[in-house]
Amino acid sequence: MCEAVGVQRPVLRLAGLVVFLGALGLLTAFFLPVSVEGLQSQMQRFGLLAGPVFIVTAAVLALVFVPGPLLSAAGGAMFGTGLGFACSLASSTLTSVLALLTARRAGGGAVEEIGGERTRALTDLARRHGTVAVVVQRLIPGVPDAPLSYAFGVIGLRTYQIALGTLIGSAPRAFAYTALGDAAVSGDATLAVVATGVGAAVSVLGLGLGWWLTRRNRHRSTDEVTPPR
Repeated sequence: MCEAVGVQRPVLRLAGLVVFLGALGLLTAFFLPVSVEGLQSQMQRFGLLAGPVFIVTAAVLALVFVPGPLLSAAGGAMFGTGLGFACSLASSTLTSVLALLTARRAGGGAVEEIGGERTRALTDLARRHGTVAVVVQRLIPGVPDAPLSYAFGVIGLRTYQIALGTLIGSAPRAFAYTALGDAAVSGDATLAVVATGVGAAVSVLGLGLGWWLTRRNRHRSTDEVTPPR
């Protein structure tokens, strides 16, 4: 009986986290419309403090699954490519750390407790290569960052791993979307072409790197997970 209760607790913690995040995403989608123009009008009232306020505001919005590209584009529209890029990257890093710490507190260790030896080995492998895993995930197109940041917290990545991985992996895409936001306001066609080119190149790089690492580590992961006979 005690053993069954011990297993149920991590399951309930993990299930509770998943349900909470799912409900949060639905509430954001239906009741928290966010637009570039709306963020601009809200940030203008802060004057010289608009940059720091935007970093914190965008980080909180990303935690509740407001799309990162929209937030980066807003940064570019408000501050230009240079400052907007710095603010967007700082905000993305802050979001990743906050998501990791939240998930670690709510569901940290649950995967290991309810999983078997193979799950524990895979989790350990992810921890040892945490920074690389985050970089690759940030580079792959179409994969939202916030849900994966929560997942990284559940499996136990360290704070420095997700922060460093986000700084490296999110930088190219943050630049692309920030520059597009700047170009949309300034009408700079050259900047728009450069931003589009960077975004396309990052997508190709992310897909290629993800495919290569998966292929390269497939046999290695199998060897590490398989227990000695």
